[in-house]
This record gives sequence, structure tokens and C-alpha cells, in this order.
Amino acid sequence: MATESSEADDPYIFCTDTLPSDARYLPPLANGLLGWKVYNNVMHMGGIYNGEGGRCHRADIPCPLAVKMDTVEPGNHSYCLNTNTGIFTHTLSTARVIASQSLYSHRYYSKLMVMEIMLVRQGTNEEPVTVDLLTNFKPLSKDIVFETGPDYKSGKHIFGHTTAAEYPGGSCPTVHLIWTDIPVTLTLNAGQSQARWGFILIVADSQQSAESNYDKGLSLMAGGSLRSSHEQAWKELWLQSKIDVVGSEILCKALIGCMFYLLSAFPSIHDTTSSFGGVSPGGLSNGGDGQDYWGHVFWDQDIWMYPGIALFYPTLARSVLEYRVRTIDGARDNAQRQGYKGLKFPWESAVSGREVCPEDIYGQQEIHINGDVTLAFQHYLYLTEDISMFTEGQGSQVVWGVADYWVSRVTMSPQDHKYHILGVMPPDEYYYNVNNSVYTNIVAKLSLEFATELADLLDKPAPKEWKEVSENLKIPFDEEFNYHPEYDGYVRGAPVKQADTVMLGYPLGFAMSTEIRKNDLLAYEPVTDPHGPAMTWSMFAIGWLELGEAERAQNLLTKCFNNIQGPFQVWSESSDGSGAVNFLTGMGGFLQAVLFGYTGFRVQKEYLCFNPLLPNEISELCIRGVNYLGNQLDWMLRKEEISIILRGSQCSEDNAAKSYNLQVILKSSGSKIPLTPGQPVTFSREPGYICKLESNLSCWPF
Repeated sequence: MATESSEADDPYIFCTDTLPSDARYLPPLANGLLGWKVYNNVMHMGGIYNGEGGRCHRADIPCPLAVKMDTVEPGNHSYCLNTNTGIFTHTLSTARVIASQSLYSHRYYSKLMVMEIMLVRQGTNEEPVTVDLLTNFKPLSKDIVFETGPDYKSGKHIFGHTTAAEYPGGSCPTVHLIWTDIPVTLTLNAGQSQARWGFILIVADSQQSAESNYDKGLSLMAGGSLRSSHEQAWKELWLQSKIDVVGSEILCKALIGCMFYLLSAFPSIHDTTSSFGGVSPGGLSNGGDGQDYWGHVFWDQDIWMYPGIALFYPTLARSVLEYRVRTIDGARDNAQRQGYKGLKFPWESAVSGREVCPEDIYGQQEIHINGDVTLAFQHYLYLTEDISMFTEGQGSQVVWGVADYWVSRVTMSPQDHKYHILGVMPPDEYYYNVNNSVYTNIVAKLSLEFATELADLLDKPAPKEWKEVSENLKIPFDEEFNYHPEYDGYVRGAPVKQADTVMLGYPLGFAMSTEIRKNDLLAYEPVTDPHGPAMTWSMFAIGWLELGEAERAQNLLTKCFNNIQGPFQVWSESSDGSGAVNFLTGMGGFLQAVLFGYTGFRVQKEYLCFNPLLPNEISELCIRGVNYLGNQLDWMLRKEEISIILRGSQCSEDNAAKSYNLQVILKSSGSKIPLTPGQPVTFSREPGYICKLESNLSCWPF
């Protein structure tokens, strides 16, 4: 390993002296707007798609920074991804020079990407040293018709628009690129001990934006703050969330990779443009034509990726909800095309919210997406009590529109006098056109209940049909085997693709006895496809942790390590390396297994429950920056002891006094322990108990 020992020992730095043989596993560099896999000739920009309907995909954008260093003389190579700073570095060491190439997507200035190269002389030879910069870059794209514009301040400029709109009558987005011209060689002149060069790339949706951002990049570079402003933005992000594990280096590194890649898919916490384009399963660096689900947004965003991010970053959580709000018109169009009322969010979404799934059956039948979307809104309200998201932010229109859809979608059965949801595809996509998918029906029930609750909260009348349907919706249950069949007519023991019914307990939180919860897990674990999507085993692990079986949970969670394709902790969708990469959905599920499994966190109305349980190999779990009601809390979990410290508040000035009024309630004794800023509270853990963290004074103005 040709790396410094400090880098090799730092779990936040992923290093290797050999790049992956499969280029799909090169590390993505993204910032919530721009995404690129290092050395790839193609990059993507959030919200820029090409193709109509099912042909819609992320538009390929040529990347001028797809450059590799080399020298005539032999040398040693090392490659490091520093997740602390979001910088990928290639170091080439020869007898005469150490050449370092750094690449990053700027974390604060989201339209900016950077390549920096530094040459440092080695030895006593004072002759010129030349490094070759190898590239296959061409300013062409199969998705965008580019034209060459005049140079801007010595920067190359191309611009163009996509060839096909997302839907008839829609617009074809425009893309502008301005970048520093990159020579074919760089030379350390005779007598020079070292030299450095900086190259910037701007990708924007207008010439004015491209030029102003290019000016900003030049200014930052001239002032010496280009790299430091990027590193500071990453530092600020990591200060708000940190997960440390004692006892398992592989788990610790996996969690760091998950957090890094997930955060890379989200916008800056300072972003105010409201232009976030959602999170797709493969992130921004993937999703071209026929690749990694075309860069579309699925339930993966709302169910799998969102909860782990929302626990730390309410601003980023809100950006997910705002993305769904911006697609309301498309969701309404989808419902009308199906002959129903309200909103029908697409199974696959791009910009407009109209269905862009290449295969009609998924858009027609995998309607649980509606409940998945509203579950994210409910989770956000309980976690933040941010009413503005539902008033000025129009979140209520999403929740109520989904409720109207469910009411129009159900069918009353004269046989059992229950409402049925017919002709659906459950999360388990091995089956379709089935009736009463238990997951679909329960998530529909929950979204109807939340719609009524939200109407009461906002003092708005709720249609009586919402309550009527929610209270009388059929929930399939097998009395003989005391478990939930996946759908009407499911044959016990039939193969299952992925987590489905086991998600009733978490994340849906559907009430059931421990016996039924266990029976569901036992019924589906042995028949679930071992090569199914990566996130599946995380849900089984959470279920067993709920039941106090930590080692069984850990054995299942360990299966997820097979989906991590080293050395850069890139995930594949399937354990054999096939499917989407970098599979953020699997990372999100894995992260939840720790954040909601080991801790037992459950976000409830007016309180946060926790019931921690660690497997034998984990002696300590420290989670810093949990954001509850605007308060930042650090948690230290050990086998028999829990410590909580109230770090500070991000509440508005008006609510600051209320936000600090938190207390821990111990179920075993009923005692209440107030939390005081900066003062840790420590108490012993008793088996089988649940604690609550709640506020004496709610921020809710109702």
C-alpha cells in the first residue's frame, strides 16, 4: 500500500494503490447538483434529463476533468478518497517528482468542479520534469446538441439543449459549460522545487449563471480559498452528524461510506434555490440511458435514504419534501390518467412528476409509492414540528391529495364489508396484479390517518371518507399461522424478492404483538432471494433487534458487506456486483439498521422513543448530532449504559426557550430526567425497557 500511515489508519480515508478493474466502482464525486465518477468522460447535472416518458434519462454531459496523470519514467501510484473533505487524490511518485492530482465537486458552490495538480521535485536533479495529462475528452453528447461559444476569460465555452422534453409540450433544458483549458503536459521548470495548477469547470443552466460562477471560481482560486471553502463546507456537514463504532472496523468504515455518499447526493445546507432534483438509486454520477434506473427518483428516496439523513439534517429532509411538492401537478395528471382523484406520485419520477417508468405496469400498480411519500412528510413533522412546511410549503396539499387518491382507488367488498385495493404490485416485485398487498394497504391506512390528523392540526375540515376508509380497509392476516400474508392468496413459503411484509413493524410502525412480528420475520427470511436488493437484510436486522435478538440481527446485517465493492466503499445493488451502482438505496437501509436498529429510535408524535441493543462485537456506539425539535443531541450507547448530552439548538429565537425543555422518561421507573445544555445525563440500561425523549413545551402553535 503506497500511502502514508496516517491516511491508512484514518477510517475516513479510503486508499489503494490499484484502481478497481471494474470502472463502475470508481468513487463518485457529487454535491447535490453535479455528479461525476472520477476519470469518466460523462457527468450529470440534477434536473437535466433527456427523452420523453419512458425514454427519459439523465442527460450525459461531457466532463473536461476526465484526466489521468502519467510520466515516461516508472513510478508508484496511490489513490485516496478523503470523505472528510470530499476530495479524491491520485499521487504519482517517481525518482524525480511527486505529482498529486486532486479532484472535487465543490460542496458549497454547487455549479463548480475542480482539478488541482501539484508537482514537487525529488532528488538533486534540477532539469525540467514533465507530467503527461491524458484525456479522451470531446465536447460532445448523445443527449445534448452542443454549440461552441466564444471563450470567456480564457475559459472554453460550449452550450446546448437536450433533444427531447420529458413530456409533450415540455421544455428542453439548456446546459452551459465553461472550463479552464487543460494542456496535454505540465512541466516543473529547471530550478523550480514545486509548482501547482488549478483548473475549474462550471456547469449551469444559463450563460449568465455560468459566467458569474466562473468568475467566482477564478476569484476563489486567486484568493487561495477555492479548496478551503470546499473543505469548510464538508467540515460543517460532518460537525452535524457523526457515527462512531467501537469493536468493528469494517462496520465503522461502511457507515462512513454510507453517510458520505448519501450526503453527496443532497444539496448544500445553505442552498436556497429550491432546485433540488431528488435522489435516485445510483446518485447523480449514474443514470444515463439504460443505466442505473435512468437516474429516476423512486420510493427509494422517501423510505430508504431519507430517514437517516432527516435524523441529523432537517434542512436536507425538507428539500426532499419540497421536491415532491414541486411535482404535484404531474402527480395530479397521473391520477387523472388512471381515472382517479387526488395525487398519484409516479413510481419513477424526473422533474415534472409525470410517470416516466419505461414499463407501464409499475406506474399503474406499484401505488404504495403514494403512502411512502406521505410517510416521509409525517416523519418530518414529528421530528421537527415545522408547521410551515405544511402551510406555506404546501406539504398539506401532498398529504391531502394522496388521501383523496386512496379514497377513489379503493373498492368496497360486499362479502366482508371492507375496503379493498385491487390489482397492485407490492414492494415484492415478483408478483403483480394482486389484491390487498398488506404493505400497500397499511401504508394507505397510515396516510389516511395522517391526513385526518394534519387537517385537525391545521384546523381544516377533513372529509369523512378519509376516516371511513382508514378504519375499514382490509389488512390481510392469516389466523391459522398467526402472521401477515403478503397479499390475498399468497402461498406461504413462496419466494420473495425483497423486504416487504417485514417492513410493517419498521418503518411503518404498524401495531402488532411480538409473536406476530416474529412470525412475519420467520415466514419471510428463509424465502427471500439471497441475491435480492441490498437494503433487504437491513429491515430483517431491525426486526430482530426489536425482538431482542441482537446476534441474529447482526448475522443478517453482515450480509450487506457483500454489496460493498472496495476499495472506495461503493455499493452494488446485488451481492454479486450486478445491478445499480453506487446503490444509495442499500446504503440508506444499512444506515437505518444502525440508526434505528441498534438505538431503537422511533420517531413518534410528540416524543422520540429509544430502546438500544448492541450485538456482542460492538462495545460502544456514539451518534452525534441527532436533531430532535431543533435540538442537537449526542448519544453514547454501551452495553449497560446510555449517555445523552444536549449540545445546542437550531430552533428559531422565538422557540429557543421551548426547544431546550427536553426530558428523558424511563419506562421502568417512570422517573423523568431533564436535559440541560452541555451537561451529560447517564443512566443504566435495563433489558426490555423503552425510554422516551419528549419536550415539556411543544413548539406546535396549536
